[in-house]
Amino acid sequence: MMERHELMAASVATAARGGGLSEEDVALLGRAHALAMEPRVATIEDDHDPAYLHPGRTVLVLLQDVRDVPVDALCAAAVHETERTDLRVGVDEVRRVLGDRVADIVEALPLPGDERLLERLVTLDRPSLLAALAERLDQLRHAHLREDPVWWKEEHLVPASTTIRTTT
Repeated sequence: MMERHELMAASVATAARGGGLSEEDVALLGRAHALAMEPRVATIEDDHDPAYLHPGRTVLVLLQDVRDVPVDALCAAAVHETERTDLRVGVDEVRRVLGDRVADIVEALPLPGDERLLERLVTLDRPSLLAALAERLDQLRHAHLREDPVWWKEEHLVPASTTIRTTT
């Protein structure tokens, strides 16, 4: 019987083929998913933990809901991790396994807590921005499963120095 992450890898490959990606691109995306799963398989004991299938779900958001996202951005979305540092894949490893184009995108994607977060997001090209947003969307879609009250407070607290502008 296949493991849950293997079933997810198959779903990602099927969606990628259905989205018109070449077999070469499907193989690259498969390597990205496998790379993103390495720390998860080693670290997460419960394969129903929301963080476990996060890389595949992030890619599926882009393949099923956005479509026409370049494979390099799909790969970057798979390995991008904004919540848990123990599940992040280092950019050097991304570069070694997936190449310079994917690593350059991953390197450009901001992480929460970055003092230039908004600036960095608005200066990303469209595919990179989509990768960042899909990754964050999947994190937030599963936030209701978090039991950590500190995370909830930090995630929803707007700093006093933040100016919110509205238009009418």
